Formats: sequence, C-alpha cells, structure tokens
Amino acid sequence: MHLRLSDDRPWPLDRPRIMGILNVTPDSFSDGGAHNDPAAAVAHAQAMADAGADVIDVGGESTRPGSQRVGADDQIRRVVPVIRELRALPAALPGDVLISVDTTRAAVAEAALDAGADLINDVSAGRDDDTMFDLAARRNAPVVLMHMLGAPATMQQDPNYDDVVAEIEAFLVQRAQAAQAAGVARDRIMIDPGIGFGKTKPHNLALLHALERFVATGYPVLLGASRKRFMGAICNPRPGSRDLPRDDGLTDPTTTIKPCELVGATCATTVMGVLSGISMFRVHDVQANRQAADVAWAIVRNPAV
Repeated sequence: MHLRLSDDRPWPLDRPRIMGILNVTPDSFSDGGAHNDPAAAVAHAQAMADAGADVIDVGGESTRPGSQRVGADDQIRRVVPVIRELRALPAALPGDVLISVDTTRAAVAEAALDAGADLINDVSAGRDDDTMFDLAARRNAPVVLMHMLGAPATMQQDPNYDDVVAEIEAFLVQRAQAAQAAGVARDRIMIDPGIGFGKTKPHNLALLHALERFVATGYPVLLGASRKRFMGAICNPRPGSRDLPRDDGLTDPTTTIKPCELVGATCATTVMGVLSGISMFRVHDVQANRQAADVAWAIVRNPAV
C-alpha cells in the first residue's frame, strides 16, 4: 500500500508511519502556546524528525472540545512561515519527511501547499469547505479525511450513535467516495475514525477495538489517539480512584493525570493499531511511539511466526 504524492511518487506505507503534531496555536488542548514562535516551531519539527517522525503535521487552529473557529487569514499567518522555513533550509528536514497541513479551509491548504506542504489533513472530511476536494484534485494533493460529530465547539455535548463503528465506517467511505467523485485519486486518500472528536469514552474504546474494520475498507488509516483525555479516566493513579464518580465519557472525573502524562497510554493504542494494520499514527510524543510501533511491527513481521 502507498500514498501517491502530488508529483506522482508513491510514498510507501509498508511499515507504520509516525506523524508528529506541530500546533502553532495558543490554545491547543495539550501543547497550546508551546510553538507559537516560528523558530521554536521549526526547532520542534526538527526534533520530531530526528526522533523518527515521517510526517510533520502543522496546524494553525485548535480543534479541542469547546474551541472556537479561527479564520483562514490567521491560520495562514501561523502555518505558512513555519512550512516555508522548513522547506527553505536544506538542513531543516530530511528530504523524505513529509509536511502536512491540519486545516479544514481550502485557502489555508492551498497557501500551505504553495509553501511546500505535501498533504492535507482535514478533520471535517471536506464538509467545512466545499472547495477542499476540488483543491486536492487540482493540486493532486493527498488528503486525510476524519470523522467528527458536529463542530469542535459542540462535539462533546452528548454525542450519540446507534452503532458507532458502523456509522463512522459508512461516513468515511462516503466521504472518500465524494472526494473521488471530485477527482481525488483513491491512492491519495487516507481515512481517520476521529478518536475523541464527538465521542464518549465507550465510543472511543469501541472504535479502537474495531480498527480492523476501518483497515478492511481498503483505504490507509490514520489513528490519532495521542494524549486523548478519555485515557486519563482509565489510567487515574490516585489511591481510591475506583471510588471516583462514574465516568460518563464526557467529563474528566477529577483525574490527576495531565495530557503530557499519557505517553504510555498513547503507546498502548499505537501497538494496538500496528496489530490491526493501521498505516499512520498522529502523535505528540514521537520517540516513544516510534519505539512502540517499531517493536510491534517487528513482532508482526517475525518470519518465525
């Protein structure tokens, strides 16, 4: 399996790929404000590449629960200088490391592609901007299509499904088909079930349990479970944590765990993903997840089995 780039090169997905998260935002749920300065953002991108990232995903708009929308012009001001500098400096990134732009706006995506980005990561799966698929087709740009229930500002307000796995699988296949109808080649499409985007803890666990269903669609699958707070409720280390109020999956029941402390939990989802055939993992902590993916992949590929 591969992802075809805009220059028609096939980018192989013959091993687990790691996408490092680079939020150039003031309000992202885990690392907001840490990389607002372009120099700091470039340095962090280089560090992630050195740690084993295959893709750097640059985003200028937070999509955490309750976040408000950011206009295209502001997103462009945030992401384009970083992408341009990463591509302009010969030593900034190895040539085989791709750059992704995390946006739902075609204007932002096009500016990012002009600056040197390789692929589009759209958490709305083309629903926020009806010109996104036309842009991807015109520029031959690979695109990641993610499921999200509603919008970030409201997605965690009582999300409800009759069958979360079947509904999200059908949604992603329908959006991929819509992209193909607009001219995006099938081998330029990835899908993402959208862990934490309009889902309760039981929904997220059901999706993680059924990852093979999404792989079976034939589209390469990206998994983005990094530091998601539903795992904090599972991992609460406080004495007596079993006596905490029942977790309804929507609120964090007085957990003491911070997102940055969920590295081990994220690695667990990465291992599960490798065993299920996931192609790419979008993570904050690149080195730990690179190791988790590589060891799991070595076990899967063990010729003695």
